[in-house]
Amino acid sequence: MVERRSPFYNSIVGLGATMGRVGGNFVSAKYYSGIADEHLNTRKNVGVQDLSTMGKMDIKGPEAEALVNHVIVNDAAAMKPGQVRYSTVCRDDGGIMDDLTVFRLAPEHFMLVTGSVNRLKMLPWLQQHAEGRKAYVTDITAAVAFPTIQGPRSRALLQALVSDADLDGLKRWAFTAGRVGGTKVLISRTGVTGELGFELFVPADEAAWVWDALMRTGGDFGLKPYGVLAMFTLGLEKAYPAHGIDMDETRTPFHVGLDRWIKFDKGDFIGRDALLKIRDKGLDERWTGLILDGDRPAATDARVLADGEDVGVVTYSDHGYSLGKVLATAHLRLPFTAIGTELSIDIDGKPTRALVAPMPFFDPEGARLRA
Repeated sequence: MVERRSPFYNSIVGLGATMGRVGGNFVSAKYYSGIADEHLNTRKNVGVQDLSTMGKMDIKGPEAEALVNHVIVNDAAAMKPGQVRYSTVCRDDGGIMDDLTVFRLAPEHFMLVTGSVNRLKMLPWLQQHAEGRKAYVTDITAAVAFPTIQGPRSRALLQALVSDADLDGLKRWAFTAGRVGGTKVLISRTGVTGELGFELFVPADEAAWVWDALMRTGGDFGLKPYGVLAMFTLGLEKAYPAHGIDMDETRTPFHVGLDRWIKFDKGDFIGRDALLKIRDKGLDERWTGLILDGDRPAATDARVLADGEDVGVVTYSDHGYSLGKVLATAHLRLPFTAIGTELSIDIDGKPTRALVAPMPFFDPEGARLRA
């Protein structure tokens, strides 16, 4: 099987990363110094992760807006150049094909950042729905490197590195252009850690130099790289659902609390009729947060019990290193989702107490994102 490498591969391997396969046949850093260390440093100082494996779909043309608006549940027509939106992409039956971010680069120009695995199905999906429209879809994943810089000192670090960009004035869900040395980069105030953070889009042929400059400058700010596994624990604390783990084509945005991003009033889009029916009918289950006793996470797909009755399934469980607790998310049947409900999960052959807790587990008011 083909092995794809990001433009940062040699630099990352040189830092001692333990590598592993991720979506789309890429290899990426699983961890460097250790998950807990990487997680806590990102919360305290600043971390950098290579997200170049994520898909980047370039969409241009007079009907680019119409195409994007047709395939996402959010409203692309309401976006101005320089803005970013989060959205799901659904099938006709409302099942989630991917969750992604939409960048409006110009009136007739968008970029969609997809999941690493889902890039392989989103490209033909977009191309299929572009047929008959004056809109042109190009997979530019290999041409664009994608480092994310996250943590309370991320802005200060980038201000020391980037020129020609107002990072103090850059609001969340917006992007701007700047330069790292002679390299022009796009800088977006987005991320999936729950911290103040920025994502950079860098020309692939200049990426290694940008990574080296970032690491040199970052030493004064406590910068450490983090891998995929720390990304998951950071996201778990903030209850950010992950496609392929917490959601897939068998569940809709309503099932994982993403229905606030659905803009029914924008007009027709793929999955609209099915989602309206689900909205009106309601659900008999809910994606729910759990705090577990002990120090061992539950297995993915472990059954959740209430007095011996099967009431749901774990989607992901791991350490919440910022909280000193073991956390889990699960799809649970109503009414077992009420805060404070005591449940049980089998972990290594022993029934373990699991308490339904509010989500997100960490920084529920989002103060750290606002910085």
